[in-house]
Amino acid sequence: MRICQFLSYLIPKERLRKKLAFLLIFLLMGYIMPAQKIIRVYPKVIDSILLNPGIGFMTFQRFNGDTLNQVGWTEGFPISYQKFNGSLKNKDYPETTIAYFRIYWQYLEPEPGKYNWRLIDKALKTAYERHQSLMLRVAPYGYPLNKKDDVPAWYRSMVGNEENNLLRRWRVDPEKPLYLKYFGGLISAMGKRYDGNPHLLAVDLSIVGYWGEGEGSADLKKGTREALVDAYTDNFKKTPLIMQLTDRRTNQYALSQANVGWRGDCLGNMGGKSSLTSSSSSEMLDEYPEDIVEYGMQDAWKKVPVSMEVCGTMQLWKKHGVDIQYVINQSLKWHISSFNAKSSPVPKEWQPVVNQWLKKMGYRFALRRFTYPDSIESNSMLHFTSWWENQGVAPCYNKNFRLAIRLETKSKSITVITNADITQWLPGDYVYNDAVYVPFNMPAGEYELQIGIVDRETHKPVINIAIEGRDAQGWYSLGKIHVD
Repeated sequence: MRICQFLSYLIPKERLRKKLAFLLIFLLMGYIMPAQKIIRVYPKVIDSILLNPGIGFMTFQRFNGDTLNQVGWTEGFPISYQKFNGSLKNKDYPETTIAYFRIYWQYLEPEPGKYNWRLIDKALKTAYERHQSLMLRVAPYGYPLNKKDDVPAWYRSMVGNEENNLLRRWRVDPEKPLYLKYFGGLISAMGKRYDGNPHLLAVDLSIVGYWGEGEGSADLKKGTREALVDAYTDNFKKTPLIMQLTDRRTNQYALSQANVGWRGDCLGNMGGKSSLTSSSSSEMLDEYPEDIVEYGMQDAWKKVPVSMEVCGTMQLWKKHGVDIQYVINQSLKWHISSFNAKSSPVPKEWQPVVNQWLKKMGYRFALRRFTYPDSIESNSMLHFTSWWENQGVAPCYNKNFRLAIRLETKSKSITVITNADITQWLPGDYVYNDAVYVPFNMPAGEYELQIGIVDRETHKPVINIAIEGRDAQGWYSLGKIHVD
């Protein structure tokens, strides 16, 4: 009040006089009350390979710790499980977080409407035990033309010995209502059973063609195409879907129904005289660059993953003189998250460049700066700022992974989940500033302030960050904070 009286002699206008009085009081309080110190942390970024969920190489019909294929590969059949020796290491092949299982329809539906889910259940369980998640494709049939690669025997007896269409690569006619009823019915039932399973990374959308690769999908009638795609998009609402670059109408219809990623199954084929297939055309130079744009898939990577498969094996790449650096650069340009090298060895000469590839594939989060107050009262908000850099080529697609803050002492710790949506952290810089609540019953004392990207349900760290300071539990210490 005395301040206001003093100012009344100097400033005649009452409103201005009051504003200046409050400002003066606030400034005087600043001299009386100590200013809160802000801690700035600039973590040291590391360059090592990070083993993280959903990205990198994958095993194929195998799991971490299994012996590799030496010549060729197997697919479409139930997995032949190897004895596990306790090591997750793979000789001449990166350790992975993904196991790919591709199986033919006949093995999942031995009788009409009766499903052998044990095959998928065991694969999911084994993947979990080997620190992996499962990517799954159910193919209607395969090649060559024998019973082991055919549709179920009971279905063959229904439709008869239809002429195999080599151009379309169809073993049965998908336009027959029985195909949608039974193959579509299997996919629908699979979605009802497994959609949202935390150990199922993604489902590969497969409707027609040898190995379910989609040849001939452009020739399908509109109603057939849409009904087969709907079997996936209507029943897999939580688990991501990916699909071959098949044709414009099929890919665009799938995109109109759901966020669908894409996959290419012949990465590395440069065509010409050194073609890795029976065709002289080149996926790398002709098909992928055009199809990604023409089919409307160029922005799909922002919401769902891009996954690619080696054409042949990497040993064949080397034998045919494939320019691996060119292939890697193109795959990164297309925002690849995962790569199926068919569990065949990586040539020793190429392992250094493959290691560099692994550092860019998918997401790679580095915390560049973090600020927070040196002290905080219980029952108040802890304000912080953070600058992150995604040094990879894609976001993390798992919505259950969240940024968390932990305050810890030997006797007490608290973990608080932030509202950060890391699925939006695209390549480049991302700034996230927020405040988390410190409970009223938090004992006074000095705490270690830690950060981590955790599973929302378990609150356990799940992602390795590209900085120093990781402890045995996966948390990263940033400094001390005092709770008053």
